[in-house]
Amino acid sequence: MDSFQYRKGRLFAEEVPVEAVAQAVGTPVYIYSKATILDHFTKIQKAYAGLETLICYSIKACGNIHILRLLAQAGSGFDIVSGGELYRARQAGADPSKIVFAGVGKTDREILDALEAGIAYFNIESEAELQNLIDLCKKHGKKAKGALRVNPDIQYDSHKHITTGVKETKFGVDIERAKKVFAEYGRNGVVELSAIHVHLGSGGKTIDPYVNAVQKILPLIEQLRREGFRIDTLDLGGGYGADYESDTVPSAAAYAAGLVPLLKKAGLKLILEPGKSIIANAAILLTKVLYKKVGGQKTFVIVDAGMNDLIRPCLYEAFHFIWPTSVPERLVPPARVKEPAMPGMEKVDVVGPICESTDYFAKERLLPPVERGDCLAIFTAGAYGFTMAGNYNARPLCAEVLVDGSRFAVIRRRQTYEDLIAPEKIDLSWMPGQPSK
Repeated sequence: MDSFQYRKGRLFAEEVPVEAVAQAVGTPVYIYSKATILDHFTKIQKAYAGLETLICYSIKACGNIHILRLLAQAGSGFDIVSGGELYRARQAGADPSKIVFAGVGKTDREILDALEAGIAYFNIESEAELQNLIDLCKKHGKKAKGALRVNPDIQYDSHKHITTGVKETKFGVDIERAKKVFAEYGRNGVVELSAIHVHLGSGGKTIDPYVNAVQKILPLIEQLRREGFRIDTLDLGGGYGADYESDTVPSAAAYAAGLVPLLKKAGLKLILEPGKSIIANAAILLTKVLYKKVGGQKTFVIVDAGMNDLIRPCLYEAFHFIWPTSVPERLVPPARVKEPAMPGMEKVDVVGPICESTDYFAKERLLPPVERGDCLAIFTAGAYGFTMAGNYNARPLCAEVLVDGSRFAVIRRRQTYEDLIAPEKIDLSWMPGQPSK
């Protein structure tokens, strides 16, 4: 379900016209749909109900604590990649026993905080990390569970910046090296290596690579079991695609149909770490047209959102469907597509105000004609949108709003100029020649 729909030419988030949010809160603003978030999560729950499955929402995709709280209340665990994300999860009321900790560069402080919290698993990326975890557990009298991240060396259709399941990557170890890791560290006494973790990358659009990955990993698990290691869980990570274009990725049920029979036969429990597939289509970034400009043969639509608000197009060359929030009914888009076949379109570049030539949201895009003051919705903006935002050009972070039926609430206020410099307001009067403020 996608709760962003046009009604008589006006875009609604559930029962709220999005322009009402713009009037109340200003632009740019991220607008999230509670119904869509919970619908996507529930569909994953139901798809894997026939298997003992722990769903750990990936906080890095979108980490607002109000959204995390919704998911925690729905039964979700969490995938974290930093101590800050552990803190966010706990502030949202997460159950630590449903938290898995990934990432190649965990600090000692982060590891100790996670041990103290009693998380479910550490996703272990290297021998050096595992040795450090063992040492810290012994020093502090702790025990932990580990899932060794193994790369099945499978290529699939994804951007080079978000592909992680091949041998030549900073993440995890290859299959042959995994056997050596278990031989050397598998009976260490404090870190129980009872799971294998596999993550191919982000943006998956077909089922086959995931099925192939499981088929490549199962013989490793069988061999380790024969050698006396108790492997009872497979963590298949995340990376499941989202419909940036309508109906372009498999459903949760389709993924499960290919994966569950394999895991059942092997007697394995399952951990999933979905992020994008839950949150991407649950949000839009709403932005206002500031100016139109003609340069040579190009027309530019300059908006008040910038790459600091949504970096995916310039970082990943990512496609986001963009459309005005108010259009004649004949121009209501039937689907999110790259080249809508409608009359009267205008080819434009949609760009932001940042002083970088890479600050764009779309190039050579067909849109209905727009003018200064019109609002544009940038769709499928929930994943790696606000969570990757920054203050470049001293631009305050935008607001986040959650819609629930006919109501909406600000779940993160818009940053102020004062907020920008607050961490720098330090008394340096003790330094010769420095002002006191």
